[in-house]
Amino acid sequence: MSMLDAPTLCIKPTGDGCSTGVARLCCKEDLEKYVLVLQEKLPHILPNTLSKVHGMIMMPDPPAEKFIFETFIETDDILVVSKHGGSTQSGLLWNGVNRWVEVTVGVMGTKGEMHSFNPSITVKEDGDILSLEEKFQGGTGINLTPPPTSIIREEALHACKNRIEILANALGLEGFSRIDAFVHVDTGEVLVIEVNTVPGMTPSTVLIHQALAEDPPMYPRQFFRTVTDLALLRSKQN
Repeated sequence: MSMLDAPTLCIKPTGDGCSTGVARLCCKEDLEKYVLVLQEKLPHILPNTLSKVHGMIMMPDPPAEKFIFETFIETDDILVVSKHGGSTQSGLLWNGVNRWVEVTVGVMGTKGEMHSFNPSITVKEDGDILSLEEKFQGGTGINLTPPPTSIIREEALHACKNRIEILANALGLEGFSRIDAFVHVDTGEVLVIEVNTVPGMTPSTVLIHQALAEDPPMYPRQFFRTVTDLALLRSKQN
């Protein structure tokens, strides 16, 4: 923690994607518990095993050998409320103290000409790390696509999409991919979490939501036809 000048750290396996094995470490006891799970080759870390409240953390199988330690980016919870249960208001509650939100962004196109879809904010049910279920399983996560202007300013959203396109082109991406990142809601600054060149695809995948949010909308049939066309174009070029 002292080396990274950070009060808390994020640990993640280098060989896995999404939320597998990703945890927030706030003290040496958290690291000891994490290492113990690895040594015993347990399939998961039970909820609230670590010092900060969290849900179930699925561990990689087979166990990872290398890990990344990085500064944990603090974000503010976004709550979806309704008038049921005695609440006097409905909508989104977000205090915006830290000014960072976690997003996932789909990109599509040919090499050097990648297009960024509108980002999605996935609202966490509990803890600090999005679970696999919240990302891909229907009925478990709430995706805000595009992010409401009450959270990310329109100018910042455009800046974010521009930076995502620059990143995708710099990495030589083509076809379609998904980029997970933190975005500053005032400036559109992007801190990359990971790049998924083979993103998970389920009926709840945010890439479909983002394609539908395009102007004009890109419906699922057109989305997958475009993916196929891009793959055929690449095969011809090779």
